[in-house]
Amino acid sequence: MRDLLEHRYPLLWVAGEISNCVRAKSGHLYFSLKDEFAQVRCVMFRNRGQYLDWEPREGLRVEVRALVTLYEARGDFQLNVEAMRRAGQGALFDAFLKLRDKLDREGLFDAAHKKPLPAHPRRIGIVTSPQAAALRDVLTTLARRNPSVPVIVYPAQVQGEGAAQQLAAAIAVAARRAECDVLILCRGGGSIEDLWAFNDETLARAIHACPIAVVTGIGHETDFTIAEFVADRRAATPTAAAELAAPARSELLAELSQLRKSLLRQMQSALDARAQRVDSLASRLQSPVERLAASAARLVAARVRLGAAFARGTRNAQWRLAHSVRRITAAMPNLQVLQHRIAQLEAALRRATPQHLAAQTEELARLSLGLAQLNPAAVLERGYAIARRPDGSVVRASAGLRPGDPLELTFARGAAAVRIEKPH
Repeated sequence: MRDLLEHRYPLLWVAGEISNCVRAKSGHLYFSLKDEFAQVRCVMFRNRGQYLDWEPREGLRVEVRALVTLYEARGDFQLNVEAMRRAGQGALFDAFLKLRDKLDREGLFDAAHKKPLPAHPRRIGIVTSPQAAALRDVLTTLARRNPSVPVIVYPAQVQGEGAAQQLAAAIAVAARRAECDVLILCRGGGSIEDLWAFNDETLARAIHACPIAVVTGIGHETDFTIAEFVADRRAATPTAAAELAAPARSELLAELSQLRKSLLRQMQSALDARAQRVDSLASRLQSPVERLAASAARLVAARVRLGAAFARGTRNAQWRLAHSVRRITAAMPNLQVLQHRIAQLEAALRRATPQHLAAQTEELARLSLGLAQLNPAAVLERGYAIARRPDGSVVRASAGLRPGDPLELTFARGAAAVRIEKPH
């Protein structure tokens, strides 16, 4: 059921009267919110209630922004309150939203229009009431961070009727005089009614038109006004605004010290490089006599190297020539020995040729005799014949013959066609 309630309903604004209000030791605030028709239990946890600048009490009419939920331990339906304001602030809040949306559409809140804060302001301006406690906080912070920066206060009422017009006029005066590098617009915390002068359209347009960078420090961290949306930088508190506007003297001194060390290192490095360059040039600077002597010495050395190289080349060429002659001599044949060898081979060939021919003739006669004995024609000369079927196969037995089968008889000379009458 708790999950169903919390996901089904968004954050809601609920109006009613506080009753049974109790603040626990833990800092949580427990109360009921009622009207003439109904009531509901509510809880505002300490981390939410700490931003209230007023104390809720019995009988007050309030408006709460709450999440619908279920307290499972007791099974109680309740509202978890995120924010609370006195009844009647709803109309002011609606006016705030309408003006915010209007100026946003016109581009007054665009980041492109935000001016950067000067890193080292020569003079700081403060737009606030001379009686405001926020002015003392800002002056104390500026004196602590950087007492050497002059401060100019442009007085204006910060609350009540006509306060917005006075604030806008003070910003216009500062812009016209152009005697400051940055402006701090500040006041202490308060209710939405107390801060309403900073939700004025005239003041918003004066901030947007101001050529000087404007830092706001209005109310507490949770307070937001139209002036803060338009300003170049927003700080959570007046003290934080002073810290943004004025760099700390200790930080500047530390930065200056680092710059001094860096400059000294760079100067020393440049001097070392120049000294090394001078040494290099000095080593290269010689008189004409010294240069001629050096050139003569280099020429002599080159002549010696050339002579040695020529001698080495000559020796190498002679060695290669002798080696080639030896190889050619070793490879040249002995003509007398070769001629004697040829004569011996020729005589042996003459002796071997008749013997070889006789042996080959005898072998040929023997092979001819064997071939004649194997020749079928010789058998046919003795009166035999060869019988063949029409397909050319030779008949070797009468068992496969039948009366009327045609045969062809081949004789030693000629052939004849016959037909079987009766095989045996």
